[in-house]
Amino acid sequence: MLTVDTIGRIRREHLVGKRSIREISRLLRVSRKVVRKALREPETQFAYVREVQPRPRLGVFIERLESLLAENAGQSARERLTARRLHELLRAEGYTGAYDSVQRHVRDWRRSQGKTGAAFVPLWFAPGEAYQFDWSHEIVVLGGATTEIKVAQVRLCHSRMLFLRAYPRETQEMVFDAHDRAFAFFRGTCRRGIYDNMTTAVDAVAGRKARSRTRSTWSASGSSSRACGSRPWRS
Repeated sequence: MLTVDTIGRIRREHLVGKRSIREISRLLRVSRKVVRKALREPETQFAYVREVQPRPRLGVFIERLESLLAENAGQSARERLTARRLHELLRAEGYTGAYDSVQRHVRDWRRSQGKTGAAFVPLWFAPGEAYQFDWSHEIVVLGGATTEIKVAQVRLCHSRMLFLRAYPRETQEMVFDAHDRAFAFFRGTCRRGIYDNMTTAVDAVAGRKARSRTRSTWSASGSSSRACGSRPWRS
């Protein structure tokens, strides 16, 4: 798989360093075909995807597995069987294949039933279209003592420009403060933000796009959304 870092290095060497395809191939030890693909294609990551997944051992058990899944769908969330438990039931009936095959079929079946949707983040963004926000946990030494801190990370999706700010805890007040400082650093905002389901902003996930936000998030969302749209930033 050709990673994002390698693709970025190829493009920098060609566009900024003015190196030829042959030179880049020798420098990074990749084929010229790979270099050409990284320069011509808009994607930021290339990976081989198998179009047909062979499942010789699961094949005769698919009907049985789908009947279990249909029964399982009518159960309450607490009583619903996991893919691991379904694999164990099939093994008791003679299945000798791997757990991964069962897990993939369970995931595909649930998607086909509309229970879950395929989640993805686009790999290409227009200038000023979006930013991403998330937290990371880091271990640092403060005053001679080792401690854990929370780092708010705001990244512009188009330019990949990054803003970091460390906090002692991960609370809503610090989420808002990180956004305010990031927008000041970027001298504006994007048209939309991309978030994970942070507990500081989301109480519960109800379906593919429905989210139950916390009470204080609702009270602050009006002013935040207006601020996000008032000064569009072209990253």
